[in-house]
Amino acid sequence: MHNALKCTLLSVLLLTATNIYAQAPNLATCTRSANLLACVDANGNAYSVATAGSTTYLRGFEVIGNRFWAQTNSRYGQLTFFTGLASDGEAWVGYSRRVGWTTLNRFSSSGGASGKFTCSRITGC
Repeated sequence: MHNALKCTLLSVLLLTATNIYAQAPNLATCTRSANLLACVDANGNAYSVATAGSTTYLRGFEVIGNRFWAQTNSRYGQLTFFTGLASDGEAWVGYSRRVGWTTLNRFSSSGGASGKFTCSRITGC
C-alpha cells in the first residue's frame, strides 16, 4: 500500500471512527451536507465520506499511485470493521475499537502492509 494511501486511509478511518462531522481536515478543501463529506487536498488527492445508519462509505483518488479506492466501515457498538479495495487490486481489512477516550486500531493489506496503533482524543495518534 502506498504511503500516501496509508495516510489518507488512516486519516479517514480516524475521522469516521471518532466523529466524521467533528472537524474537516486542515489541509483540504471540503464540502459537507447532512450525510456526505467530500474533500480535495492541494495535491489533487480526493475522498468522500457518506453515512447510512451505522455504515460509512469512503471513496477516494490517490494522485501518487494514480488509483481509485473504496472502503466500507460497519459499526457495531464500540467496534468498527472496515474493508477496502483499490483500482490496482489491492485489498485491506481492519478494525477500530473504542475504549473510553482511546481508539485501538489494526489493519492489514494484500500488499503486505499491516500495523496497529492507538489514538487518544487528548494526545492524538
